[in-house]
Amino acid sequence: MNSPFNRLDLNLLRVLDAVMEEHSVLKASQRLHLSQSAVSHSLARLRELVNDELLVRTAGGMRPTARAVAMFPIIRRALQSMETAVQPPKFDPPISDKQFTIAANDCMTTLVLPRVLSLLKKEGPHVDIVIKPSTRIDLAEQIDLDRIDLVIGTFSEAPQRFRSYTLFQYDDVLISDSQLQLGTVNLDKLASLPLAVVSLGGEKEGAVDGFISERGLARRSEMYDRLSLEHALLQTELVPRIAVTLPHFLALPELLHGSSLAAIVPRPLAIAFHRQYPLAVYELPYPSSSLEVRSLWHSRNDDDVAHVWLRDLLRRATESLRTSVERFQSNVNGGPAQR
Repeated sequence: MNSPFNRLDLNLLRVLDAVMEEHSVLKASQRLHLSQSAVSHSLARLRELVNDELLVRTAGGMRPTARAVAMFPIIRRALQSMETAVQPPKFDPPISDKQFTIAANDCMTTLVLPRVLSLLKKEGPHVDIVIKPSTRIDLAEQIDLDRIDLVIGTFSEAPQRFRSYTLFQYDDVLISDSQLQLGTVNLDKLASLPLAVVSLGGEKEGAVDGFISERGLARRSEMYDRLSLEHALLQTELVPRIAVTLPHFLALPELLHGSSLAAIVPRPLAIAFHRQYPLAVYELPYPSSSLEVRSLWHSRNDDDVAHVWLRDLLRRATESLRTSVERFQSNVNGGPAQR
């Protein structure tokens, strides 16, 4: 079918749109950076194509015909749609109501989310955050299906299709009820304490060296450095007593209160607990591994403007975690609480 549209040069519609808006061939040519003759030639081609005069020259300027008046709003919308299609996507945080889905365990949520919400209040007040547990879902599958925008956690390996960025690092410390007054903790004292630790389902799911692997993505499941603890006590023939194993962190303050329990936890979480509860923090009598907390996402989102903004927000939200750990170093071993 030999439709006029098949012979249409879209630049002719841009010319008609400009002349209709400016009511002048001269002004339209200046706006389009064309000569007046080029604009007149384009109008002539379009008149022939649609078999209508479209614009008639009068003393008051170019007067559109009824056909041109009918065509103009349709052409305007079409040109605006095409302009939107070829322009880079926009994301305006102050007015956006976008919802991001982040996977994280309760430790990472406690440490990171309050800082994220503080920044959102200033920069993206209508942006919503959904937190999904990172311990009961197949993270790699959820990222692949675009059901999760980003994961916050510690990983030993990741597929090439994923990208990651280091947010902060941490090692382990010991916490207990401040009334215990443990003083300096050596290996003998540590071995005598009933310990509470957090393991995020690793025993049942077949963790290897404290990490669970799913579809090439290995996430940390044992939330304490078990290997370093066992290696340190192996030299003394002492055996640690793991009295309580939990699937989450937030019950620890209540469990430690008024008890003889001590818990091995990430240093940043110990700082957060220490500020809110009557807990003392102690250095472990052995070096624990320093682990990286990373944000992880699918490579298809590398250049997505909203996703880039979210990743930068997380980077800025966790800056204080690094500095707070440094400031807190001198106050461990039962030092005064920083409230």
